[in-house]
Amino acid sequence: SSANIKPDLSFLLLLLAVYRRLSLLRLQRLRFTPFAWRDPELLEVIHMLQHHFPSVQANAAAYLQHLCYGDNRVKVEVCHLGGIQHLVDLLDHKTPEVQKSACGALRNLVYSKATDNNKVALRNCGGVPALLRLLRKTTDNEVRELVTGVLWNLSSCDAVKMTIIRDALSTLTNTVVIPHSGWSTASHRDEHKVKFQSSMLLRNTTGCLRNLSSAGEEARSQLRCCEGLVDSLLHILKACVNTSDYDSKIVENSVCTLRNLSYRLEVEMPSSRLLGNQEGAAGPKARYDGGGKSRFLIGFQRFIDVLSALQWDGVGPIPGFCQSLRGAELLWHPMVVKPYLNLLAESSNPATLEGAAGSLQNLSAGNWKFSAYIRAAVRKEKGLPILVELLRMDNDRVVCSVATALRNMALDSRNKELIGKYAMRDLVNRLPGGTPSVLSDDTVASVCCTLHEVTSRNMENAKALADSGGIEKLVDISKGRGKGYSMKVVKAAAQVLNTLWQYRELRSLYKQVGGIFNKGYPLRLKHSSFKLDLPSEFDFLL
Repeated sequence: SSANIKPDLSFLLLLLAVYRRLSLLRLQRLRFTPFAWRDPELLEVIHMLQHHFPSVQANAAAYLQHLCYGDNRVKVEVCHLGGIQHLVDLLDHKTPEVQKSACGALRNLVYSKATDNNKVALRNCGGVPALLRLLRKTTDNEVRELVTGVLWNLSSCDAVKMTIIRDALSTLTNTVVIPHSGWSTASHRDEHKVKFQSSMLLRNTTGCLRNLSSAGEEARSQLRCCEGLVDSLLHILKACVNTSDYDSKIVENSVCTLRNLSYRLEVEMPSSRLLGNQEGAAGPKARYDGGGKSRFLIGFQRFIDVLSALQWDGVGPIPGFCQSLRGAELLWHPMVVKPYLNLLAESSNPATLEGAAGSLQNLSAGNWKFSAYIRAAVRKEKGLPILVELLRMDNDRVVCSVATALRNMALDSRNKELIGKYAMRDLVNRLPGGTPSVLSDDTVASVCCTLHEVTSRNMENAKALADSGGIEKLVDISKGRGKGYSMKVVKAAAQVLNTLWQYRELRSLYKQVGGIFNKGYPLRLKHSSFKLDLPSEFDFLL
C-alpha cells in the first residue's frame, strides 16, 4: 500500500502544514529541518491535487477545504490558479477519501453569494455532470451528502440555475427526493403509514430545489412537469403531521419550493392542464370549437363553465378534476389547503409560516376558477381565523404574506364578510399610529390594500373600520410623507380613505371621528398624485 512507500518532500510539506496545528509537540519529536516547517504555498497545494499518491491528493483537497473556510480571498485565488478544475477531476477518482475531500473543498469554494464567479467556473469545468456521476455511483452516504451540499451552494447563483435544472433535476428527484420523502406510486395514497426520512441528504436537495424554483418561468415549468416532484414535496408536508416536525429545514424548503411553483399558475400552465384531466383528455378545442359552434355559443359555454365553477363553495365534488390526481394538478387542487393550514397552525418557523401563507396567497390570486375554489376551501377548513391570528405575530415578512393572503381571500364575498367581522381590529392594529411602525413599508402597504379590498362594496366593513379607529391612522399615514412614510404607503392609505368616502351614508360618522374629514380633504385624495393602481391579483415569488 502507499503507506509503505517513502513519501516525497511535497507530501511531507503538506503533512506538516496540516498536522502541525493539531499536535506541535508530536511534530517537534520528528526533528525535521527548519525548511519543513513552512506552510506550503497555495500553488504547491493545488499541484499536489495531481499527485500520483491518492493520500496526497486527499490531504491536499482537505487542506484547501480548510484554507477556503470563511476566506473569500483564498477562494478567488484557488479559482485563479485552476484549482477548481483539478478538484472536479478528482470527483471521478476511485478512492472514497479523495472523493470526500474534493467535494468538501468544492462546497467551501462555492459557498456564499460572493463566490458567484467560482460557481460559474465550476459549471464551466463540467462540475455539474461530474457531481451527478458521483451521486449515482457512490454508496457512501457521506459522499452523497457532500455532493448535494455542493449543488445546494451552487444553485444560489442565477447564472448556474438552469444548468442544474437541465442536468440534475431528474437525478435529484428520482435518486433523493422520491425515495427519501416516503412518497412512491405504490404508497403515496396512505400518508399515515410512511414518514419521510429526515436526512441531511434530503435537506440539501430540497434546499437546492428551493433555489432553482426562483429562477423564472422556464424553471418553474420544468419543476412542475418533473414526474413525482410535486407529489413528493406535498407528501413531506402531510407526513410532518405524524412526526410533529413542523419546524425542520426540510419542511421549510419544501413549502417554499411549492410557494414558488404556485406562482402565476393561471398564466404559465397550459390551458388544457388547467381545465382538468377530464376536459384535457378531449382537449380544449374539441370542447369549445367542435360542431361548428359560433363564437357567441363558444363564449356563452365558457361563461356557463366559469359560473358553475364559482358556485362551488367548498362542499361536494369539485368541478374540473378527476379522481386520480398526480403531478402539477396537485398544486391548485383545493386539498392542498389543509397541509398549508396545518403548517400555519403548528409551525413556529417564520420562513415556513411565510411560505405556507405565500402559497395560499398565490393560489387565491386572480379571477380564475381554481382561485375561487381555494378561497372557498380555506373558509371550509376554518383557515381564516388561523390567518388572522398570524397578523399578531412579531415578524414583518410573515405579517406581509398573511395580510396579502387575506386580501385575496376577501375576493370571495362570504370571506369578505367574515374578515370584516372578525379581523378588522387586527388589521387596524398593524397600522402605524403616532409612533414609527415596526413594520416595513411593504407590509404596511399590504395591510392598507387588504383594508381597501375588505371595505370595497361592503358598507358594514367600512363602518367596522371606522369603529376600530382605523380612519385616524389612515389619515395620519396619508399626510405623513414628512414622517418617514414612503409614497407607496401614503398612496395605499389614501386609496382606502377614498373608498370609505364613497359611502354617503357613513360620511357623518367619519366627520364625528375627530372631525378629520373636512370639506376639501376627499378632493385632495382624488388628485392624480394620490391615485394608487391596485393590482387585480397579488401573488409572490420567494
